[in-house]
Amino acid sequence: MPSPPSRLTLFAAAVVLAACSKTQGVGGESSDASASTRAAQAPFVQAIAQAGTQDFEDAKRGLIARPSGKILSADGSVLRDFDAYGFLDAAAPDTVNPSLWRHAQLNAHIGLFKVMDGVYQLRGFDIANITLIEGKSGWIVVDALTSRESATAAMAFAEQHLGKKPISGLILTHAHADHFGGALGVISAQEASARKVPIVAPAGFIEEATSENVLVGAAMGRRSVYQFGRDLPRNAKGNVDTGLGKDVVYGSLGILLPTWLIYQANQPMQIDGVDFVFHNVPNAECPAELSFSIPSKKLYDGAENLSQTMHNLLPIRGAKVRDALRWATYMEQALEQTREAEVYIASHHWPIWGNARIQAFITKHRDVYKYTHDQTVRLMNAGLTPNEIADRVQLPASLAEFMAVRGHYGDLRHNVKAVYQFYLGFYDGNPAHLNPLAPADAGKRYLDLLGGADKVVAAAQQAFVKGDMRWAAELLNHVVMADASNQAAKALLAKTYEQMGYMAESATWRNAYLTGAQELRQGPPAKGVSKAAAIDLLLQTPVERFLEAMAASLDGPAAEGKNYRINLVLSDQKESYALWIDNAVLHFKRGQHPQADATLTLTKPLFVKMIAGTAGAKDTLLGDDLKVTGSKVDLVRFFGLIDKAPGNFGIVAR
Repeated sequence: MPSPPSRLTLFAAAVVLAACSKTQGVGGESSDASASTRAAQAPFVQAIAQAGTQDFEDAKRGLIARPSGKILSADGSVLRDFDAYGFLDAAAPDTVNPSLWRHAQLNAHIGLFKVMDGVYQLRGFDIANITLIEGKSGWIVVDALTSRESATAAMAFAEQHLGKKPISGLILTHAHADHFGGALGVISAQEASARKVPIVAPAGFIEEATSENVLVGAAMGRRSVYQFGRDLPRNAKGNVDTGLGKDVVYGSLGILLPTWLIYQANQPMQIDGVDFVFHNVPNAECPAELSFSIPSKKLYDGAENLSQTMHNLLPIRGAKVRDALRWATYMEQALEQTREAEVYIASHHWPIWGNARIQAFITKHRDVYKYTHDQTVRLMNAGLTPNEIADRVQLPASLAEFMAVRGHYGDLRHNVKAVYQFYLGFYDGNPAHLNPLAPADAGKRYLDLLGGADKVVAAAQQAFVKGDMRWAAELLNHVVMADASNQAAKALLAKTYEQMGYMAESATWRNAYLTGAQELRQGPPAKGVSKAAAIDLLLQTPVERFLEAMAASLDGPAAEGKNYRINLVLSDQKESYALWIDNAVLHFKRGQHPQADATLTLTKPLFVKMIAGTAGAKDTLLGDDLKVTGSKVDLVRFFGLIDKAPGNFGIVAR
């Protein structure tokens, strides 16, 4: 009989994934660009010809040094190869959208940069930037990248070229892991506490940083592999960019607890002799986010509400839908906040110098989100469905020609659907879509109606030759969902996805299409989410988040008729929780049941190690940190009702 802890399996952070071996698929090599793909690229060539060279001058400006070599994990695996994107130093190939190629080239300008006196940026060590602001006694660090490994490498590189300075402040602009996950590579928790280093974050930071990742980390982590193209080769037929930067560094994830929270729209604060004005801007790009100004330097940091690309209103990895109208409102406020600014920086990409250019940049972003919102709502009220609206809405030329708001990360078609979902949900009002068939069932019935898989594949082949890739993909998806062993359909669908990826201006769409093609050929990952790399984050996560995730993992049908009462006691935290099942629902509250079936007493670190899957028999059975009283059988049965999320589910084939 297994011990109770072996069944205690929850979710880890969405961006922390183990290296995964592959299962066998259909095989086959990547395709070349088809004639229809090459034709689809032509309009983009003209668009980038009109873009000029100012962005490249900005991306290179102030370069002090460029890193080389690799960032390695503790086991020697490569987390970031600084030379992997050298192939971008060439003309755009047929297999990459020319606009995306240009954007990828801009993001390839990596290294340590001087932005202005007393302000430096480390770009390209991870998907996001670290900004260093010189205080009276040391560095005020803005954002901390995704992992301890990438942040450690970046800070060591800065020390090599700028000299050693203590950390005198840490600003975490928002609650996405690529901005806080490397905090322990910037400064240890012990040093931050001992020296009382101010750690500034927006209101709600810890709640948002831990809740979504723990609750739906398995699903979001799996889908992030598609969004960021983690497993794709770095070449002109694979991953060329993520839109926000070159690579997410999937290393050790941690966090530091804020000591100062920003609640107000304009909240002054001095850090190490530097006067900041913080701006609380929640529920746009992130549920918890701030931007800030340094008036004495005429500097404005737009965090991630402002980037050198159209952003996502709903990332394809999944997230809470974002409020386009609120986002546009923050941009209007930013115009006022930057009336005296001469330098713009942000959590991603390169800076902008000059007030007129900053104001124009923010104005375009304001109007992209407002136009997307207003035109979607207009057509919603005219009765159009999400797909119909996505086919109809196009940006006006004054916005579409501005490269910094083109869809290199977010995508207009997807953002339109996000606005629709924000207001009306996923249902489009058509009763035929109230209770549709599951994909596999629908696929089988379509194949029967159309005369079998061979006829459908033949029709898809004709669509492919004509360049009608969306229709080819739809037809082939029915075949593959109905029968994942149909090798001909999988092979053609892989080629179709490749061409769609080659045409995509959005890096995330390209990565998703090409990852889909790769998995059709090789199969999904053999392993799911690695929780072990998130130990430092999980240790700071409130216990309630784990219990919410446990409740969401209860096997409802198996729990029907069960009424277990379990006490969970965290001895080192002096916290107790009563857990019970009613109506196949797991509930919890602080305190203990006076007549529990069993009581599990353990320390929080051991609880976290069990969640992460790193606690062995010595920890659980032989250690002094765990004790069970009451019915061990009931405790085992209770934990036996908690599903283990595999984290490697099929996406393009079931």
